Amino acid sequence: MFEILQYDFMQRALIAGMFVGFISPTIGTFLVLRRLSFIGDTLSHSTLAGVAAGILLWNQPVLGGIIFAVLAALGIDLLRKVYKHYEELSMPIMMSTGIGLAVVLISISDGFTVDLFTYLFGSIIAVTKTDIMTVSILAIGIIITIFLLYKELMYISFDEEGARLNGIPFRGVNLIFTILVALTIASSMRIVGILLVSSMITIPVAASLQIANSFKQTLFFAVLFAEFSVVSGIFAAYYFDLASGGTIVLISVSVLLLTILYKKLRY
Repeated sequence: MFEILQYDFMQRALIAGMFVGFISPTIGTFLVLRRLSFIGDTLSHSTLAGVAAGILLWNQPVLGGIIFAVLAALGIDLLRKVYKHYEELSMPIMMSTGIGLAVVLISISDGFTVDLFTYLFGSIIAVTKTDIMTVSILAIGIIITIFLLYKELMYISFDEEGARLNGIPFRGVNLIFTILVALTIASSMRIVGILLVSSMITIPVAASLQIANSFKQTLFFAVLFAEFSVVSGIFAAYYFDLASGGTIVLISVSVLLLTILYKKLRY
């Protein structure tokens, strides 16, 4: 079974995948607790526009995806200030903008190219050494930032109004966190695919919530389930010649269903 590890592309896929399996549910745990799961879909569609722009203008799809994801995060933060009493409007507005821009850019580039297709749905054979370097740098930066802002993020996640009243710089922390979400999506798209990356942010957390009794347990099980889904999904995709992104997500959904069944049988 493990003979596939002799192949360089599988080694690269597993390394990148394990980074993704760690940062996606870590960010997702805070998102789910704040009831902002939809932001993943919003930023992923903006990332698609960035990938299309990167292929069309610079032949640098990852860089384009990162730039557009961060710009979309900044746009969401700006729209939240404009619509103070309807902050949730910021996400559908930005999502519509991202989709529209992506469609126009794809049409300019004469439709779907092979590169764009791999970013849409993920591909284990497409991961390069440059991708690993990019993912590792982004992942380490995301982990360090979360560690430094852990208390603030916890406070905001459980009591947003209390955090404001206690002098926590809510706007600044919220902006940084939104950028972290954007970077997580941009760094995950090569393995899981842009259209499925938000699933890895939310589904392992949803499974974890079925059995966890505390925030730390939720975080631990979410990462554990995500890592299992990524590693087993990559192996299954290789042996059965399947799309890696879809396989990873379906395994993650299976884990969610098993945790729901476990909770029903237990209680």
